[in-house]
Amino acid sequence: MLDTMQMNILREVAELDALPTGAYNIRANGQGAARNTTANIDIVTKTDKPGIDIIIKEGTKNESVHIPVVISQTGLKDLVYNDFYIGADCDVTIIAGCGIHNCGNQESRHDGVHTFHLGKNAKVRYVEKHYGTGDENRGKNVMNPETIVYQEEGSSLLMETTQISGIDDTYRMTTATLAEGASLTVKEKIMTTGEQTAKTNFVVDLNGADSKVNLQSRSVAKDHSHQYFDSKINGNAPCAGHSECDAIIMDQATVEASPSLTANNIDAALIHEAAIGKIAGEQLIKLMTLGLTEQQAEEQIVNGFLK
Repeated sequence: MLDTMQMNILREVAELDALPTGAYNIRANGQGAARNTTANIDIVTKTDKPGIDIIIKEGTKNESVHIPVVISQTGLKDLVYNDFYIGADCDVTIIAGCGIHNCGNQESRHDGVHTFHLGKNAKVRYVEKHYGTGDENRGKNVMNPETIVYQEEGSSLLMETTQISGIDDTYRMTTATLAEGASLTVKEKIMTTGEQTAKTNFVVDLNGADSKVNLQSRSVAKDHSHQYFDSKINGNAPCAGHSECDAIIMDQATVEASPSLTANNIDAALIHEAAIGKIAGEQLIKLMTLGLTEQQAEEQIVNGFLK
């Protein structure tokens, strides 16, 4: 059973006040804490390395699976390999995420490798939230998620990833290979504060005709934090690729963006947009005339930007 602290973390990363309905696998402090399967969704423990296989039957629709991770032990180094096998013609939602509460002076760390295999015409919404908290003089909270995606013909994947509090260092790596008519949309939101660092790296291969990708990253960098956004889209067929990086920079923070587009087919249409800058003065003034302090106005703008 999960204790009160672990349930609080679970609420933050998966919006759960109790065990969810449907299929789920909850990992706490490096061990399995709770699991449930359904007639259409099976969850199997790997025998060769830490992690699970999530197997979703062909044609499964309107079902969900929760696989959150919670860590409340200082000094824990957790590594998992989770593979998702989504059958043809599915329409499902996967809720992941990891939360760390570090109550000591040692580094707590979670590294997760998630591999998605989407069958023909499968449709998946994947939601992942990372969250950290702990004592004032705690050790670092570190997360390094790696996502590997293989999409068959006509499949679609929507990834919504959020990291807005308490993660000191993170390296987020996503690679994807898309077949004919497949589509991938990524909506990423990141906020860093203090001395935190966050690096995002995307590599997408559009191998099939009419495949498409849309990468959207919104971030806010405060204090002395540092962010780095790196994206590479390879158009290897008649396809469409779009990458967008928007960042607000505040205080003494730094932000880098390094997009790359490679068209290996005459009918590959690839676009990148990037914008890095401070909050516009007129935005602050407008809100301050409504009675907000400068700090309150900044918070309103940041919250709206990351919503």
